[in-house]
Amino acid sequence: MTVVGSIGILAVIAIVLVLGISLGGYIHRVFTGARSLFEPAFDPVERLLYKLVGVNSSVQMDWKAYLRALMLVNFMMMIFAYFIFRLQGVLPLNLTHAPGMSWDLAFNTATSFITNTDWQNYSGEQSMSYLGQMLAITYLQFTSAATGIVAAIAFVRGLIGHRSDTLGNFWVDFIKVHTRILLPFAVIFSLVLIGMGVPQTLLGAQIAHTLQGATQTISRGPVASLESIKQLGTDGGGFFNANSAHPFEDPTALTSVLEMIAMGVIPVAMISTFGKFIANRRQATVLYVLLTGILVIGAFIVYANEAVGNPLVHQALGLTGPNMEGKEWRFGPALSSVFVAMTTAFTTGAVSSMHDSLMPISGLVPLLFMMFNLVFGGDGVGLLNILMFLMITVFLSGLMVGRTPEIFGKKIEAREIKLATAAMLVHPFIILVPTAIAVITKVGTSSMLNPGLHGFTEVLYAFTSAAANNGSAFAGLNGNTVFYNVVLGVVMLLGRYVSIIAMFAIAGSLVKKSVIPESVGTLRTDTFAFGSVFVAVFVIVGALTFFPALAIGPIGEQFQMLSHLTRH
Repeated sequence: MTVVGSIGILAVIAIVLVLGISLGGYIHRVFTGARSLFEPAFDPVERLLYKLVGVNSSVQMDWKAYLRALMLVNFMMMIFAYFIFRLQGVLPLNLTHAPGMSWDLAFNTATSFITNTDWQNYSGEQSMSYLGQMLAITYLQFTSAATGIVAAIAFVRGLIGHRSDTLGNFWVDFIKVHTRILLPFAVIFSLVLIGMGVPQTLLGAQIAHTLQGATQTISRGPVASLESIKQLGTDGGGFFNANSAHPFEDPTALTSVLEMIAMGVIPVAMISTFGKFIANRRQATVLYVLLTGILVIGAFIVYANEAVGNPLVHQALGLTGPNMEGKEWRFGPALSSVFVAMTTAFTTGAVSSMHDSLMPISGLVPLLFMMFNLVFGGDGVGLLNILMFLMITVFLSGLMVGRTPEIFGKKIEAREIKLATAAMLVHPFIILVPTAIAVITKVGTSSMLNPGLHGFTEVLYAFTSAAANNGSAFAGLNGNTVFYNVVLGVVMLLGRYVSIIAMFAIAGSLVKKSVIPESVGTLRTDTFAFGSVFVAVFVIVGALTFFPALAIGPIGEQFQMLSHLTRH
């Protein structure tokens, strides 16, 4: 570890916080109907879209109608993308001559991108047409991010509502998040990336002739437009198989910093937006301090282990220095380490280094962040998970001190806590059960290219990534089989929609309740004492649930590595 590297990590996280907190106020104004300087540009476009879709923007929806619209739109978009993938071989803009995907790979890919996971069992530059990259992949990266954001906003409305039964209008929210947030920022970021060397073209691959007389095919395409929303939407799926380790997606250290800022700015902003909705900045401050502390600790654990390097290599070959296996020299250990922490804390899934090549304890950090699934989290859904655990913490704290559980002036009763608990428990279930099935069956183990504990970690990482809708992977596991395509697809769907459905049901219950005035008996949630209990709850739940699997995986691998070192 170096002073410069450490300062760089802290600077990147600090910039994300500053920009995210500032953006939170803008997002709040968007969803509260406040007018802005850009209203003359936004308003006519939105009115036209309402007319084309046939939406009455003044109509308010209850939680069932809002959820029904959200699920229907997502289902239709998934079917649309599935057929694009299946038929891309006969559709236009197929300069790579990519054939149509098999049914299981098309299912996995459509599921992956509609759930904001962006798990990729294919090589984009070889297996995807330009039409598929733009009309299916880039399109879903916008809409899946928008789905998460509007789901969080609808829940917050239910939290602050008073004797009502409506959560807003899905169509209005869905259009606004595109026109006022995602599209403008994506266009600006795309232009910045183009200016810094990221390709944006519909021309085919470039043939280059080397000095030795050989020919080299250099893939290119509409990369910048995909790259911008990939990070802003916490999607993570890359144009190229190497993702952000590819120089056409991430040419320099500066673009890497900008991509990290892009992936973190909206999840960070959502906490500020939440604080403004409930008119309690201190609540947002407590969450910022605690979650940022966890992110910083995780980033420095990765950096410390990667900077020291592999002791087995040091002993066997006498080579000292950081672990550069799977990393790009243009980023180095510091930027690579903070990218690892941020891409899993914000559930983006983009990678600028190969996670499979991380030291065992370094690999533990992204696993834990995805298992917790609320260290800021993805666009919108991260805030939903935070609020879910806040409710559970309020309930447990109320039991301990003998107070009626209340959150932001609303009583937490049996219905709400049952739904929140169900949403919480589905996450470990869809990680551990499929992992167990995979490692005890031939169809699962036949895809493992690494033996022993590391191979187990690869499988555990795959299902954790799918359940958290993250999408990053440990290389070394062949996921493009019928078994993994189907099972990972089902896990992604459950990981995305079970919690959203449960949280909408909670919102529908809370919005009907009266707001109880604060009293001396109110358990305040905007203190660092309560915040510490909140952190303890999700850490203890995570430890009790996942520790046995982690002990077999990265923790066991770390002890195994040290054992080999001391044996010699």
